[in-house]
Amino acid sequence: MKSIIFASRNTKEITRDIMTSLFGIGFPIVLLVLLSAINNSIPKDYGPKLFNIELLAPGITVFGLSFLSLFSSMLISKDRTTSFMLRLFTSPLKPSDFILGYTMPLIPLAIIQSTVCYICALFLGLQFSANLIAAIVVNIPVAIVFIALGLLFGSVLNEKAVGGICGALLTNLSAWFSNIWFDTSMVGGAFKAIADLLPFSHAVNAARAAVAGDFGAIFPDLWWVIGYAVVLTAAAIAVFTIRIKKN
Repeated sequence: MKSIIFASRNTKEITRDIMTSLFGIGFPIVLLVLLSAINNSIPKDYGPKLFNIELLAPGITVFGLSFLSLFSSMLISKDRTTSFMLRLFTSPLKPSDFILGYTMPLIPLAIIQSTVCYICALFLGLQFSANLIAAIVVNIPVAIVFIALGLLFGSVLNEKAVGGICGALLTNLSAWFSNIWFDTSMVGGAFKAIADLLPFSHAVNAARAAVAGDFGAIFPDLWWVIGYAVVLTAAAIAVFTIRIKKN
């Protein structure tokens, strides 16, 4: 109950910054449209298509969720610099209540992002099926990974620093090691080893398996993502606990 009340306050903060939310939803759509146009411009006899919509759409939905790290990190880092947070430290809220309260309002935003992206993909040639619902559900633990990363960085860094870490570094990191733009196995070596250790390529693989209806192939990768979600959320709670004790 305490987390829900705090989450309702954070929901209001997110809805006030409507332009940031629109950017998080709109930018992946722009990428989807542009890359689909590039893909369609490749002549049939030129070679294999680079960005088939069945593979591109789930990849872009995962990439779009990376912006949730920026949202969550900005929200918590901004609160840390105000008297509002100091007053909350004297409340019955536990560190886990804080982290849950920051996380809950961003889950609906993640679902909206994924849904809008898949709707756009339908107009670009993606076949409609009930598998898309499964793909949206698969993206929820992926969203928690990015939200937890933002809360983790936002608990220790100021607003300017999290803008660089979560807004630039993390989005690029998730893009390069995610299997969206190219198959990491083509690069091989240390690059593929790092990609396999991180959750991003596993998230894309799980989303693609869901869209294809290959449900047996979802969980080997999704378990990896869920593991990261649990560990990163626990780390965010632990770091936030330390910050509370210091204050």
